Amino acid sequence: MKTQRGRSITGRITLFTGVVAALLSALLATTVMIAVHRFATGHLVGELAAAGGRVAHEVEHHQVVTPLVEHEDPNLQVVDATRRVVDATPQLRGKPVMAGFIPDGKKIVSGVVCGGVFPSGECNIVVAQSALRDGQDWVVYSASPVVPLYVDPWLAATVIGAATLMALAIAGIGRRVATASLKPVNAIRAELDKITETCSDRRVPLPRSRDEIYDLADSVNRTLARLEAAMKQQRHFTSDASHELRTPIAAIRAEVEDALHAPEETSVPTLGNTVLSSLDRLEAIVGDLLTIARLEAGKGVEREPIDLAEFVTSECERRPKPNKRLEYSLEPGVVVTADRFQLSRLLTNLIDNAERHAASTIAFHVRHAPSPKRDAQRFPRGIAMLEVADNGPGIDPDKRELVFQRFARLDTARDRDAGGTGLGLSIARQIAEAHCGTLQIEDSPQGTRFVLRLPLD
Repeated sequence: MKTQRGRSITGRITLFTGVVAALLSALLATTVMIAVHRFATGHLVGELAAAGGRVAHEVEHHQVVTPLVEHEDPNLQVVDATRRVVDATPQLRGKPVMAGFIPDGKKIVSGVVCGGVFPSGECNIVVAQSALRDGQDWVVYSASPVVPLYVDPWLAATVIGAATLMALAIAGIGRRVATASLKPVNAIRAELDKITETCSDRRVPLPRSRDEIYDLADSVNRTLARLEAAMKQQRHFTSDASHELRTPIAAIRAEVEDALHAPEETSVPTLGNTVLSSLDRLEAIVGDLLTIARLEAGKGVEREPIDLAEFVTSECERRPKPNKRLEYSLEPGVVVTADRFQLSRLLTNLIDNAERHAASTIAFHVRHAPSPKRDAQRFPRGIAMLEVADNGPGIDPDKRELVFQRFARLDTARDRDAGGTGLGLSIARQIAEAHCGTLQIEDSPQGTRFVLRLPLD
């Protein structure tokens, strides 16, 4: 099923920037128009107050000239103390008082009046000023149509045009910034498309700016490095496994071919015994490979509480009587939660390794220890320690990690009959790590000492 490709990140950023810029520009334009409208309204009120003030001064000094023909704009009315219109500009002559409010102790008051003496649907700003004449309070009203919200058509067009251009400019800048910012991402994607199994050593380019994209590229490179190392290890493991499997197969083939070419020189029992030893080795290698595959697949296991002291004792008793002396120092009550079968496989591999290399003695130690601060999360309740030591030739410190590699054998263990499959210790470490523990070789006065650490239950 073909899925529709969504809008690109550049497109989404541009759209988002454009919408935000449009909203901010509209808000700015509205704020500017409101400010200009208030300024124009205040200026108009000032002009009305000035015009009415001149007439009020004339009224107070009996100098008013009637009719007020020279006052064509704004509209004016002179009202006496009895609320009778004494005089008015030509537009309001013969009409009643334009507003019902009076200064009432204040020198000047203003308000908006709609309709009445004014044309229908028209609103006017009215300013009322008191004038004292012959001991009576007269009122001079001056009025003019309110300032429209757009103030002036040209001003509104200019503000709207400027806001539109600003929104487009911000959206364009946002697109350019998004394109420039995502350019390294496109380079990373293009380089990743070129990386295959045959050229796994390639890395994505690191941008010059140390930002989040730089961190992404660095993380990708580190991931590629780990994948390359894993691929190399897998190829090496495949090569080693093929070699290990080919050896017993070649031995079987040689024995069978010899028997076919000279049947009188051998017998079925002799051939069978010879072939069975190679088959046993094949079976052991295949079994270990299957165990590694299960461990790497991370399949769920059934865990149960296990007392390590009792576990070590029972495992040693089930084995055939060894030709080495066994020593025990087992602290009771050291309990871990583990898969019994896997833990048995781990201990068996350690014992097999000790029996191959011990001179005379194999020692088992079980104890618990407090967890250090650096491992408090891994071992929250403490550490359960199981040690398997032998008094053999030992392993040099610089080769201790080598023995945990698959199909790795030291020079002292090159003999295949004595050296096992070369997978036992690798499997043992994998089991330990699957149980959130560790398996290491640590210093010992004599021989080799394997130390298993598991979380204490």
